[in-house]
Amino acid sequence: MASGSKRGRIRGVCAPVLAAALAAAGCSASEPDPDVTLRVLAGSEIADMEPLLEEAAERTGVAVELEYTGTLDGMARIAAGDREGETGEYDAVWFASNRYLTLDEGGRSAVHVQTPVMVSPVVLGVAADRAEELGWDDGGEVTWADVHRAVAEEGFTYGMTNPGASNSGFSALIGVASAMADTGAALRSEDVEQVGPELSEFFSGQEVTAGSSGWLTEAFVRRAERGRPVDGLVNYESVILSLNASGALEEPLTVVYPADGVVTADYPLTLLSDPSEEALDGYERLVEDLTSVRTQQQIADRTRRRPVTAGAEPSPALPPLVELPFPTSREVVDGLVSDYSAALRRPARTVYVLDVSGSMEGDRLRELQSALSALTGTDGGSLTGSTQSFQEREEVTLLPFSTEPADPLTFVMEPGSAEEAGAELAEAVAGLEAEGDTAAYDALVRAYGLLEEGLTGPGDDRLMSVVLMTDGEVNRGTGLAGFGDSLSARPDAVAGVPVFTVLFGESDVPEMGELAELTGGRVFDAREEDLEQVFREIRGYQ
Repeated sequence: MASGSKRGRIRGVCAPVLAAALAAAGCSASEPDPDVTLRVLAGSEIADMEPLLEEAAERTGVAVELEYTGTLDGMARIAAGDREGETGEYDAVWFASNRYLTLDEGGRSAVHVQTPVMVSPVVLGVAADRAEELGWDDGGEVTWADVHRAVAEEGFTYGMTNPGASNSGFSALIGVASAMADTGAALRSEDVEQVGPELSEFFSGQEVTAGSSGWLTEAFVRRAERGRPVDGLVNYESVILSLNASGALEEPLTVVYPADGVVTADYPLTLLSDPSEEALDGYERLVEDLTSVRTQQQIADRTRRRPVTAGAEPSPALPPLVELPFPTSREVVDGLVSDYSAALRRPARTVYVLDVSGSMEGDRLRELQSALSALTGTDGGSLTGSTQSFQEREEVTLLPFSTEPADPLTFVMEPGSAEEAGAELAEAVAGLEAEGDTAAYDALVRAYGLLEEGLTGPGDDRLMSVVLMTDGEVNRGTGLAGFGDSLSARPDAVAGVPVFTVLFGESDVPEMGELAELTGGRVFDAREEDLEQVFREIRGYQ
């Protein structure tokens, strides 16, 4: 669940001015009031709709103000009655699916009306040569069980988003578990328990994780370019088709539609309960435009999602879908996502490289301590809180630095004693003190050395990452170039580990971007957002 939010403003462009000006702008005096604004909490998947929303605003006069968040996190907020956005209360939400939202009464009562706008199933894209080796390129039936066998017997690897952070991974988890249970009915807790060993084996093939479908695709392409490809990509059909059309890969991926079924996103634009007359009017006008044949065809052509209106055609022609039943119990869904985080997926190994130079003294250090302590699980209760906390089997290393790297402190969240390890980690964080200069790259070199020293052998399958939090420019020790040189001497398993950089205070923004690009990581901005929320967002990528 990407907890951090970003806003996009999609405005109507025709103002109620003189008739001549209206005509010049392509409007007329009879057009609707252009100053209606819908504040919408949305999943990051909606970002590619912004250009279409701008065009719809010209036709309808309805402005859309988007604020992005993680799917499950956003739904949990709405179900709990939290509608407060950055610029006022949300009028609507727009996620890939409302299935999780409507699993309990709180979510159902939050919905006034919902309208599906487009459709995209979560499917599997496979590298062309690998698909040929596995016999998946001839149009024959392939099931999720076949993918499971390929992981277990053929070493098949893939990328998939974190189900606690992104709807594509969430949908894939539900789909794979339902297909393996093979009951023909909605998944139950006993079904999940029965297929647990098979699910664990299936997810042993997940070599790349991410907090968003877009970044997952970028990571997939980057690994192929750097000679460390994975075999497949579990993602929306529309994302895979767009990737194929982009020419970013030497050969397009073979799209596999599991014959035992998929879980499909229907992107319902959802007006929240007790809407104002203005919001209701704006919603109706916008929905009418978005579901028109003209706009539906534009959605199909530009985003490669399937249209929901007769008369618009998918681009290109697409096969029919077999839809798997979605669980009817919140308890089943929450249990499955929690099991994935704690037991089914590959364990994580993370080094937190933490700036404790003199500039961190005071409020900045206290914010860092509070943010990291929040990940120890001591504040849990909700699904989002539990999946964003450090998990059983996970290894967490704290590497504070100032003028030089300090001694690392490593905590292993062993099953049965993770709470105790978390408390020890929180105590260590509370003891951090600020002084000295900023030798960030010396600390990063040390972090990668620790990862290399900790390798358990060629079969070490842990998902490794580094998080760098610094509040200023590097003014001591080696620089970015020197750090880059050090990576070339590392084994591939370590050299490919991403650095997730956190902008804080007076961070060098361009340099942190270069560092993330060099390592295949991503930049997160905590300068105007709560540091705890940023750390929680990063959890989706670990």
